[in-house]
Amino acid sequence: MKTANWTDTGRVRLVNEDHAFVEASVSGFGFAVVADGMGGHLAGEVASQMATQYITDQVKERLRSGMGTEEIIDLLRTLVREANSKVYHHAHTSALYMGMGTTVVAAIADYSQVIVAHIGDSRAYVISGRNIVQLTEDHSLVNELLKSGQINEEEALNHPRRNVLVRALGTDPEVDIDIICHSWQENDVLLLCTDGLTRLVSEEAIVETIRSDAAWHEKAGLLVEQALEAGGDDNITVVLLINEPEEASSKHEEGTGGRGEAG
Repeated sequence: MKTANWTDTGRVRLVNEDHAFVEASVSGFGFAVVADGMGGHLAGEVASQMATQYITDQVKERLRSGMGTEEIIDLLRTLVREANSKVYHHAHTSALYMGMGTTVVAAIADYSQVIVAHIGDSRAYVISGRNIVQLTEDHSLVNELLKSGQINEEEALNHPRRNVLVRALGTDPEVDIDIICHSWQENDVLLLCTDGLTRLVSEEAIVETIRSDAAWHEKAGLLVEQALEAGGDDNITVVLLINEPEEASSKHEEGTGGRGEAG
């Protein structure tokens, strides 16, 4: 597999509260995680860093070659729950951290399927050819209003409470975790990203960039640049993992992003 990642603080925010990590092979599996923190002062940055670091460290320690689907699902669910507990308890150690939380979207993939654990409104997509499938469903107030028919898609884009989450990691002692299993094929691309990308860059533009002739390691950066050109009013993080056979992957260098690489 090949990877690329890029993060940027954006044009408005002073601090990047996004954190991410991606690795082409952890015990033979591709692994990626993205988190978008929330909370006053530096609390959001602390929450997303804690969640990303804990899940990454524990995946490296506990993921074993040959694990089956149910074992991976159990592992992801366990690690996200443990990360939730750590962030929640840390939030009660100081008034500075009270109420902090983070989104999280974490994926473990082999060459036949992607397994995703998800809380919040950071997203996972699979791009297959020129088709794009959103794997995750936003746990946001706006999405709840949209599903109930109280607002339409155009109203959702500019809703004044579009940043309000109905579910996040670290804000409560227990949390519900969405688990998604999705089959994928050779040369399909897994995209994990924060809402700083998806609120400003259309799915059509994402596909055009992923399937463009640009060098693989540049594509994550190009997506971030599109969000910046569209206003960049939030932190932007993009992680890519391509389902490429090991023989092909060994011929390429893995791409990593700049402007304060996430993770």
